[in-house]
Amino acid sequence: MAASTATATAATASVAAAVTKVSCTRRRPTGFRCPPISPESFKKSLHITLSKNPISSDIVVSSESGNSPLGFSDEDDKPREECGVVGIYGDPESSRLCYLALHALQHRGQEGAGIVTVHDGVLQSVTGVGLVSEVFSESKLDKLPGDMAIGHVRYSTAGASMLKNVQPFVAGYRFGSVGVAHNGNLVNYQALRAELEDNGSIFNTTSDTEVVLHLIAISKARPFFMRIVEACGKLQGAYSMVFLTEDKLVAVRDPYGFRPLVMGRRSNGAVVFASETCALDLIEATYEREVFPGELIIVDKDGIQSVCLMPHPQPKSCIFEHIYFALPNSVVFGRSVYESRRKFGELLATESPVDCDVVIAVPDSGVVAALGYAAKAGVAFQQGLIRSHYVGRTFIEPSQKIRDFGVKLKLSPVRAVLEGKRVVVVDDSIVRGTTSSKIVRLLKEAGAKEVHMRIASPPIIASCYYGVDTPRSEELISNRMSIEEIRDFISSDSLAFLSFDSLNKYLGEDSNTFCYACFSGKYPVEPTGKVKRIGDFVDDGLSGQRMDSINGGWL
Repeated sequence: MAASTATATAATASVAAAVTKVSCTRRRPTGFRCPPISPESFKKSLHITLSKNPISSDIVVSSESGNSPLGFSDEDDKPREECGVVGIYGDPESSRLCYLALHALQHRGQEGAGIVTVHDGVLQSVTGVGLVSEVFSESKLDKLPGDMAIGHVRYSTAGASMLKNVQPFVAGYRFGSVGVAHNGNLVNYQALRAELEDNGSIFNTTSDTEVVLHLIAISKARPFFMRIVEACGKLQGAYSMVFLTEDKLVAVRDPYGFRPLVMGRRSNGAVVFASETCALDLIEATYEREVFPGELIIVDKDGIQSVCLMPHPQPKSCIFEHIYFALPNSVVFGRSVYESRRKFGELLATESPVDCDVVIAVPDSGVVAALGYAAKAGVAFQQGLIRSHYVGRTFIEPSQKIRDFGVKLKLSPVRAVLEGKRVVVVDDSIVRGTTSSKIVRLLKEAGAKEVHMRIASPPIIASCYYGVDTPRSEELISNRMSIEEIRDFISSDSLAFLSFDSLNKYLGEDSNTFCYACFSGKYPVEPTGKVKRIGDFVDDGLSGQRMDSINGGWL
């Protein structure tokens, strides 16, 4: 025991200077930073737990796939959020609550879902391809007993080997087993993987999340959460993660805070982590606070501990959470998503007014901004486009081709609202421009006299490498065309974007805490080496190809 403790202490010393154990009994102010602490003080604070084996030596994993096929899907021409995560500690119905929370986060990923629980010291897993309701059933949830759980939903490009990349991942190593669910993208993934493979590591997937498990496995730091601290010190990019061991739930967020992660509590004392507050609302958990950028939170039988990672820079949270990704009823980065989008619409109406008879939205993401635009412009908001929520991810097109089939399948114009009218249509963004042109044509075919497109975000000119599926920069229409050229391409009578200056002015003192890389091309963490071309095609490898055979792009 003494020798084991000495070894652990020595391993801990290499990373101890970068972390601080602090109290979580009160809310921290915006812009919280961790105070410095000496390695000696930190080692002293960990003395009681250094000799404890943090995880079990048993693991049982079962992978059960849903029956939903991956087939042709309509191109939405939108950035896609790739993941949502959930973690629950201290509730006897943790798997069912996790299932419901994943339902609330379904908009963050529709291609796969999974849940891992702990029962009698054993990690048990069910993962599958498809929607949450397709992956899980009463019988599958019965196989996931326990009072701790983590869950994950993912969006991805299609691929034959997708199931093996569905999270949470569970891995065994010399001290036991650990499960992890990850939202984000590691920009130094390939370099880390190559280094690990050179040292003998064998990878089962092509997901960047698996790198984290390997880094934890080779770490000699103790206790368990120090392995996570040491692993995170080597990661670059975006990560909001939840980990599960036999007796602990751990949540961690990258130093820049790119992706959201919030903490709440149920009335029975159960602690909940989730990507958005809408997941807390559904399972009747009260929102307490964000997991701060660069913070690691450990929840176990002894309570809650907060640990700071290495010194962290100015936060750079993803602005697109407020523009498009998050649900309007969520609070993200301390701000109401609904209020942000409504304000974006009001600013658009002030900056880019136009004579019109009616304001409509591209549902669902453009609705709140359209409400703001209409209220500011003093023009009635009406439902000029009706979205079908019953379109599956596969459908059969008739042999006689229908023009704009994918858009017509999802969006139906209301002729009574549009005919003979000058219409302002509000959308959250334009990516390639293909869908926008189809929508304009759809509205004019329904009788609209004029169609004025208003976009509640600045032009997107650069790809995202922090966990968002965006095309290559050269495929982004705003990167290669002027606003007038885009207007001509989509055939609208006028076109205007929310100005970057107005966006910054609205955010006020918080403006420097957001990432605008997709609008400016200036990256807080520069991606290096071979990176994704479209979405997570390279980084999450759903095509079953070797890494060096994927047609990626070098930076």
